[in-house]
Amino acid sequence: MDIQYSIGYAMALLVGLVIGLAGGGGSILTVPIFVYAFGISPVLSTTYSLFVVGVTSLVGSISHLWQKHVDLRVSAAFALPSFVSVYLSRRFLLPALPDPLVQFETFTLSKPNAILYFFVVVMVLAARAMIRSDRPEQGEAADGRPRYGNLALDGLAVGLLTGTIGAGGGFLIVPMLVLLAGLPIHRAVATSVLIIAVNSFVGFLGDIQHTQLNWNFLLPFTGLSIVGIFLGMYFARFVAPEKLKKGFGWFVLMVAGYVILKEVL
Repeated sequence: MDIQYSIGYAMALLVGLVIGLAGGGGSILTVPIFVYAFGISPVLSTTYSLFVVGVTSLVGSISHLWQKHVDLRVSAAFALPSFVSVYLSRRFLLPALPDPLVQFETFTLSKPNAILYFFVVVMVLAARAMIRSDRPEQGEAADGRPRYGNLALDGLAVGLLTGTIGAGGGFLIVPMLVLLAGLPIHRAVATSVLIIAVNSFVGFLGDIQHTQLNWNFLLPFTGLSIVGIFLGMYFARFVAPEKLKKGFGWFVLMVAGYVILKEVL
């Protein structure tokens, strides 16, 4: 195993660690890891990402459910529309996109490159959210009553994002659960992990009917990510996740810059 593969597997630990600490964010790295450390195509990388993020988050959510940190009613309001969106985008939208996606005279934008460019935009937005590291106030739900209609609409949007790029969207889910459902930050993180788990599995189910997978690679990578989420949940008892999220945000920003350089130069 060469150094590039070793770094890739080490990054699997980081993916789980961040999900365990902050309820999301680590999954934003899975696609770049698969593409640049293991040489996997961007489209297949999004499928692998959904599986890794789904299994890792499911393991973490079991612990949160056991401790009764998850708000199941809010989860259902956000997640059910999101499930529909993520499944349809994986099952029908992504396969239907033409390749090349855009072709005009000498300019050609391939489908894999378009996915990577969109991913970079999402990485920058995620990094910005983590670097700011502000805890949102209760917003619209300051009166203690969740805004279920708005949660459902946000669920549709996050499902589309998850289905398109294979990331869980936790950096979007956690603030929305605080602002629109009035959840305390620790319950928002726990609820986010459950939503990400099921969202990712639904998206993955939309893929397995037309995708051949390398389980000999995927399962060890997922196992390391699971170890990472246990480490994250352990360290979350002693370390403020916001401090680590800020440093991780800068790291994600650097990775986004690396992707841009690789694709442009």
